[in-house]
Order: sequence, then structure tokens, then C-alpha cells
Amino acid sequence: MKKVLISSFDMEVGGVERSLLSMLNNFDYQQFDIDLFLYSQSGDFLNLLPEETKLADEVKAYKTVRQSIKDIFVAKMWSIGIARIFAKIKIILSNVKEADYLQTQYIWKYCLPFFPKYLTEYDVAISYLWPHHFVAHKVNAKTKIAWIHTDFSAIAIDPKLDLHIWQQFDYIVSISEDCTNAFIKTYPCLEDKLVMIENITAPKFINEMSKENLSKAVFCKGEFNLLSVGRLCHPKAFDKAIKVLNLIHQQGYRNIKWYIIGYGPDEKTLIELIEKHNLQSSFILLGKINNPYPYMNACDLYVQPSRYEGKAVTVSEAKILGKPILVTNYPTAPSQIDHLIDGVICENSIDNIAKAIISLYKNPDQRTKLSKYCQGQDYQNNNELNKLYRIMNLQTSEKN
Repeated sequence: MKKVLISSFDMEVGGVERSLLSMLNNFDYQQFDIDLFLYSQSGDFLNLLPEETKLADEVKAYKTVRQSIKDIFVAKMWSIGIARIFAKIKIILSNVKEADYLQTQYIWKYCLPFFPKYLTEYDVAISYLWPHHFVAHKVNAKTKIAWIHTDFSAIAIDPKLDLHIWQQFDYIVSISEDCTNAFIKTYPCLEDKLVMIENITAPKFINEMSKENLSKAVFCKGEFNLLSVGRLCHPKAFDKAIKVLNLIHQQGYRNIKWYIIGYGPDEKTLIELIEKHNLQSSFILLGKINNPYPYMNACDLYVQPSRYEGKAVTVSEAKILGKPILVTNYPTAPSQIDHLIDGVICENSIDNIAKAIISLYKNPDQRTKLSKYCQGQDYQNNNELNKLYRIMNLQTSEKN
């Protein structure tokens, strides 16, 4: 039996965390002994981890990558606090807009020397969430595998900062062909390391969870209910969605409502924008809901208005539940939606999103057609794990 370490930040409600949970619930525990190392042992998905997965002890230093500098100094982690100040200065001097990803790079670069090494040795170490510094430099393993969950053509990073990190890995797993192509354009020298493994889906689990009662009273009769699930942040484009709904109402379709499940840093900005357009009763932030599937199952149309995605887990889940789906034409959208077959892809502008929603609202036959197609598909893809098993077994055998 091979000893495997999987690392990620936490198990809060999110797409990456749901895909990790699905993978862990479908893992072959007869072949692999799994330790899960979370930088922060927090999140509502912690209770859903399979009992075969052993949760490794939390190390406080790694939790600091998402803590404020003030909290780090209060905890008397002086070296890490000073390193974070250097990272902040670099971001200020860079003068880059939407610098979240670049800031994360600098945080790991300057803090890494002060993070402890992980003493247990493993046959395989998997870094499931970018950035991958921990597994690259702090873990001793015969095989190292890193995961890509995002579209590297759409994020602001300094590729040079991460190149030597990626080079520490034997394999780099991409979740879609479009993600692979975007990554290769950024790092052409790493093409030989790429392996595509789609997010593992859990149709039985999702269908069972969708049967639970809604925890909040929504979706009134006589209204056309849109639903989106995602973190309240710039890539998900909920700010744009508010403007879309405002335009839809201006055109007379006031019975269309839009519900958002999720939480995140843009909540205050979104609330202000909702109030600006007087949409308090029509664009509704439901906040964090551990089980979004009853809402997804009950909505009239699932909408993914994102600016960019790797491969949206929520879109796959909506397909499993047989919902009509509308996504914007972000670069990786065609890898997940076959236009007019299992969903609709519209141009990513306020006018075009509004037109597409109104068109689907006025055309119930098209919505039914999209739903029936999805309902007739088998979305179970456990066989994707065989690709992972293959590289885990192959590489460790070669190195022994």
C-alpha cells in the first residue's frame, strides 16, 4: 500500500473543495493510504470527509497565508509577519490591478523560508490547490503531483516566480483541455509534465442531497428563478449579474429573480450595487449554504456569469441535476458546455447575457430540451481516477 499526502488550504464550501471531496470519496483505499494536510482545519465540508482519509495535524504557520499581518504579529510569529510586510510592499510597488494572485505568489515567496518542513516521508505527495510551494519544497516524496484548477490565460501572475516551483513536480494535472492549453502557453517548457484528469463527479451523492428541504424560503410561484453558486469575488462576475438583472427589469420582465449562494470578499460591494439599482427584493444573496443542491434542483435556470473559470464544478453539478444552464463565453466554457445541446453559451456582455436569459425565459420548450438531454447522460466518471492511479504507481515504481 502506497502512502499518499494530499494538501489543500481548507474545506470551506467551494468548487475546488467539492471536487477534492468527490475525489476522496471515490478513492481506492485498498491501494492507497491517504493523509490530508489542510493549512487550516476549517470548513463545513470537514464533516463530509470519508473516514478512511486521515486528517493530519494542523501547522499554524501555514494558516498564516490567509491571515492578516496584524493577526500574525498578535500571534507573535515575528519572522512571518515581517515577510508579509515585504510581500505587501512588493504588491504596492507592482501597481497591478486585480493583484490577488500576484499577492499570493509574493506571500509564499517571502514566507516559505520560515515555514517548517513536513517530516513524514511519502510515496506520493499531491498539491491540490495552487500555489504549490509546500509540496514542492517542504515535503519529502518519491512522486510529486500538482493540480491546475484555473485558466492561466485569465489571471495576473508573474510566471517566472512559479517556474521553479512547477519544475519540482513529476506531473501536473489539468482539469480540462482548455486549462491545459492556457497553461502550456504560459509555461511551454512544462508541456511534457501535463496530464488531464477531469474533476471527479458524484452523481449519486448530489442527487440524494438535492432531495433535502430548502433551508431558506425562496422561489415563489409565478416567478422565474435564476440561480448561481460561487464565491463572491471578481472572477465570478456577480457585479455584472446585478447590472444584467437591472436591464432585464427595465425591459419589463420584473418577475425574474436572481439568487446567489456563496460568500466572499465582494459581499459589501455587491450589496451596495444591489441597493443602487433597487434590486433588494430581486437580486438576493443567500450567503453560505452547505447544501446548494436543493436550490439548484428547484431553480428555473442555472446561470454561470463568470469572467473566467478553469472548469466550473457547479456547472457539472447542474448538468447532473438535469437543469437548463446558461454560461458566459469565458475561454474554457466550450470545454464544458456543448452549445444548444446541454446548455447555452452567450457572449460575455451585459446586453448579451440579458438577451439570453430573456430568450430562455420565453422559450420553455428549449429549456425542457436542454434538461432532457442532461437527464439522459451518465455523468459518473470514476474512471478518471485510473489516470491518477497510473501515474502514482508508475512514477514511484520507476524511482524505486
